[in-house]
Amino acid sequence: MANSLVVHGAIFAAGALVGGGIATTIVRKNETTLSQSITRLQQPVAPILQIGTTGDAVVTSNVGVVSPPLKYGNPGVWLITDQLVRKAYVAGYDRRLRHSAWAPEHLTQSVLRKDFGAKDSDTGDRSKSNFMEDESIPAIFRARLQDYFRSGYDRGHMVPAADAKLSQEAMDETFLLSNIAPQVGIGFNRHYWAYVEDWCRRLTRSFSDVYVFTIPLYLPKQDPDGKWRTHEVIGSPPNVAVPTHFAKVVLTTKPSSPSTPNISEISTGAFVLPNAPIPDEAPLKSFVVPVESVERASGLVLFSDAVKNTSKHICQTTDCQVVVRNFDDAQKKIAGLKGLR
Repeated sequence: MANSLVVHGAIFAAGALVGGGIATTIVRKNETTLSQSITRLQQPVAPILQIGTTGDAVVTSNVGVVSPPLKYGNPGVWLITDQLVRKAYVAGYDRRLRHSAWAPEHLTQSVLRKDFGAKDSDTGDRSKSNFMEDESIPAIFRARLQDYFRSGYDRGHMVPAADAKLSQEAMDETFLLSNIAPQVGIGFNRHYWAYVEDWCRRLTRSFSDVYVFTIPLYLPKQDPDGKWRTHEVIGSPPNVAVPTHFAKVVLTTKPSSPSTPNISEISTGAFVLPNAPIPDEAPLKSFVVPVESVERASGLVLFSDAVKNTSKHICQTTDCQVVVRNFDDAQKKIAGLKGLR
């Protein structure tokens, strides 16, 4: 596969191939399924599919909107999803689970300018946003506000509101229930998960481009009766599936050297966290898994073999350590209270 593919990805939009090609499926014999544990997820496995393209990698929606988060490939092309192109992110909504199966975003310092102290009257204000049902999804497949009422779970953002401060419209779109999944509140959504989101934003200080994929996972666990089961469903009648884990997969780029600004050095990394309280002192590296493991567990293809084989691990190129930020508590507490109403 040509070296140029290291900085190119598959080009897809609304489930249709726009440019490039798809390599053949590689069938592996006698493969075993992933277990319910992070330990098993940490065992490397071979990718199922390879994706190759030619030309510049951008994704255009059916209305002509360029979608930078999909520069390195559209994971949802392999699943039947409602592909949602928003101001700050793209998502593939799974009608069965009533939340998105994948949600990538493209972060840069300019995108997060408010986080870095710049003043701009046209930035989004979280206090002006409200959770809303997504009317672009057919009514029978939507997540509903009442599904979360007294469910015991927060309405957890897949793409964080703090990543969408470019405009109020962009901020509001992160509050659509298509971008929300049930998350444990104390110890996860309001704490450790928020620290991981903050870590992803801080990557823009070291890298020119940061691509973040948020992916809910359903990993089985064995119950006392010996049977393996996956997840809970909330709502009355039951409507929204509760993920057992969430993955953050990152891909970062920066110029290889000042003399070669057009050649990118790529780093990748995947982290899988249980949807459960996590101690603040837990090291982020303890949640590292191979990208291929997330792909196998989710049924998605995130990056081409060329990218996987030539990229460095993100923890080799930057510090993989979260910062416990107490001010997140107040913000997440407000979100949690909204979720209980």
